[in-house]
Amino acid sequence: MRFAHPWFLLLLLLLPLTAWWRKRRHGRPAFLYSSVALVKGITGISQSPVGRILRRLRWVALALLIIGLARPQRGAGETVLRTSGIDIVVAIDLSTSMASEDFEAGGQRVNRLNTARSVLREFIKKRVNDRIGLVAFARNAYVVAPPTLDQQFLEQNLDRLQMGLIEDGTAVGAALSAALNRLERSTAHSRIVILMTDGQNNAGKIPPLTAAEAAHALGIKVYTIGVGKRGQAPMPVFDRAGTPRGYRMMDVDIDEETLQAISERTGGRYFRADSTDTLRRIYDAIDQLETSDVEVKKYQHYAEVFPWVVLPAFVLLLLEIILNNTVWRRLP
Repeated sequence: MRFAHPWFLLLLLLLPLTAWWRKRRHGRPAFLYSSVALVKGITGISQSPVGRILRRLRWVALALLIIGLARPQRGAGETVLRTSGIDIVVAIDLSTSMASEDFEAGGQRVNRLNTARSVLREFIKKRVNDRIGLVAFARNAYVVAPPTLDQQFLEQNLDRLQMGLIEDGTAVGAALSAALNRLERSTAHSRIVILMTDGQNNAGKIPPLTAAEAAHALGIKVYTIGVGKRGQAPMPVFDRAGTPRGYRMMDVDIDEETLQAISERTGGRYFRADSTDTLRRIYDAIDQLETSDVEVKKYQHYAEVFPWVVLPAFVLLLLEIILNNTVWRRLP
């Protein structure tokens, strides 16, 4: 229970003062007679209780009206809004090597991109209170989605990521710089970049470690993930019509040294994802690492109670008027 306008309750203090002032001003009722001998027999009669009852009805009604002005309200439900204050940008490698099928899901081979996309989708669903953005890169880097709380929009953009959309190559430094640009002006409590790649930096004009220095200067942590098994991985081979014709084994060439240097320089961590379960555990680990004090804002829905206070007040006033002019009518 609460009052929307509690300052009106101060008017209740005026009621006893008003009652005292009225009593002092009017004093005891009197008739003028030429001789007190004429009313000698009724001087000891006290005031009728009827008058006191009518006055009390009026004071109670006034008190209820004042309470009604204060708008009493009863809590009818509560909604809790939580925000963690973390902005995240995920940079995904779309180079052709991400087509390598060295992951499994449901007993079937799955390529690196589809695995990364599936696990990232699970991660996004867990971080409902974080703004998450997407950067896609190969030879160049592009912002796919700015940091947003709109998960549906984010997943739609994630689904449309395909290899071949960007000229082939691996521009790790450019990808990290594009992610930093989206977080540079963020006022979030914590800002992080998750960068996934399966190769070495061989494109772009920005060296990865230079981008890492920029991230360090901005206070942005970078978590790097090397995607792919160690050794060799099966790469599907297609004919000119796009029909798969088999597999050829390709060397897995991840620059772990550079990825580790990036994460260490920025206060993040480097992970190696060589299976679907490992990649899922990596995102779970990041989910546990990147938590902050939760700000909780409570929004209460209140139901108005004042009609149940004002209605009895009008009933009492009406009753006082009726009684005062009928059965308990008095002389002027």
